[in-house]
Amino acid sequence: MLVAIHQLHYLPWLRYIHKLAASDVFIVLDNIQFNKNGYQNRNSIKTQQGRLVLTVPVLHQLGQNLSEVMVDTKQNWQKKHWGSIQGSYRKAPHWKEHEAFLEDIYLRRSWEKLNDLNRTMLDYFLRVLGVKTRIVYGSELAVPGEASERLVNLCKAVGGTCYLTGAFAAGQYLQPELFEKAGVSLAVQEFKAPEYPQLFSEKGFIPELSILDLLVHCGPQSLDILMARTDHVR
Repeated sequence: MLVAIHQLHYLPWLRYIHKLAASDVFIVLDNIQFNKNGYQNRNSIKTQQGRLVLTVPVLHQLGQNLSEVMVDTKQNWQKKHWGSIQGSYRKAPHWKEHEAFLEDIYLRRSWEKLNDLNRTMLDYFLRVLGVKTRIVYGSELAVPGEASERLVNLCKAVGGTCYLTGAFAAGQYLQPELFEKAGVSLAVQEFKAPEYPQLFSEKGFIPELSILDLLVHCGPQSLDILMARTDHVR
């Protein structure tokens, strides 16, 4: 059983969804330390001016658990994000299919916790993509350990026999000997960003954007396009 593990992301990007869809079980780390320089509260879309990073303003302290991170509701980020998204994608072929959900996210609801926002988005994207991977939240598992030890224990907690890791983690901080000792093999995600039709073609194709970019341009074909070049190095 192939297991992948990752934090919740805002408007998750293609590489994130690719890893999730390639696994049998995906463990969402909703109770890990917040990384202010990561993708937990930011991601990119394509605009007429090129790539635009959208960031959810948060209130956090050093070393704070992701589940405790609050959205800074004093900032008018929701209308700004909605304006950028609608302005960029309203002429995309499949915009209308997602407009109601996005209006609800940005214009009708208020968000206090970052995890709640990100979980709502992830649930929606997986449903419309048709991803069948089993989702388990880390907060539901009483798993001890830090770093690689924790990853091994999480894999074992869900019956995993193989851990799917990103290429960067595999080369930088993963401890393969801990997985080997536990009888859990390793697979490395080999992700090649797919190319697909995008608006603002004069800017050229921009890869590695939010899954929203693929969905509004390609609709029901999005998952097939994303997974067409899936490879694992074992």
